[in-house]
Amino acid sequence: MPRKTRESTEINASSMADIAFLLLIFFLVTTTMDIDKGLMVMLPPYSEEPPPESDVNKRNVLNILVNSSNQLLVKGEPIEIRELLELTKRHVNNNGADPNFSDSPTKAVVSLKNDRGTSYETYIAVQNELRAAYNEMRDESANSKFGRDFEDLDNDQKKEVRADYPLRISEAEPEDFGK
Repeated sequence: MPRKTRESTEINASSMADIAFLLLIFFLVTTTMDIDKGLMVMLPPYSEEPPPESDVNKRNVLNILVNSSNQLLVKGEPIEIRELLELTKRHVNNNGADPNFSDSPTKAVVSLKNDRGTSYETYIAVQNELRAAYNEMRDESANSKFGRDFEDLDNDQKKEVRADYPLRISEAEPEDFGK
């Protein structure tokens, strides 16, 4: 009598490893990785001792307060963010002409203080306006001295322009000072 052959009850798993490997490669290639973004700011080194007292003339400091309602108060006057660029340039480039603004660009300080409730968007917008003001002043200085924009200068020329317009933004610890 002929013998019956039995069919195998096992599933062929030889290609499973290949399929898993291909799926792994597919997900690695198609997945995007979110990169944290932040502000490029050089922080001072950490120190246990308190900072030395600074002898800065009050006229050289442009005080900017941002409350929890995202409103700006500059030198005691409410302003809009879009006005901050020109006001910062006026303060830094004053050269002693107006007694309410700085003596010179090298002595000018911008003091920024935020409320803890200030939105991140407003904080970034204020920082952008302050940086844009300094970038414009540096471009103007580079054009008058060297006939080129600041970004087109070599490193020594950039140092010279930065010495004329040092970026002096002082940021205080955020606190709750109301609306």
